[in-house]
Amino acid sequence: MESTAISYDNFGRMRYHPEFHFSHGKPFSESELEYICKFYEIDHTRTIAFAIGRTEHTVQSKVTSLRKKGLFDYYKNLNKNW
Repeated sequence: MESTAISYDNFGRMRYHPEFHFSHGKPFSESELEYICKFYEIDHTRTIAFAIGRTEHTVQSKVTSLRKKGLFDYYKNLNKNW
């Protein structure tokens, strides 16, 4: 099996790579949303992205979307999965 090269965007974020981003294109689970919101302000985006198998850009976009919808604090304080 041939390995795909790892590449980064202009902001230093890893681009999609099938070996690391195993949840790419899948809907976010409630557990993932809670994890993102609970740790986003205290951990690195890269660490969160690797933990849930998504790109850093996707994590950042999801946080922006949840904040706009007023759901960030809801998931942050859910205390159901994490």
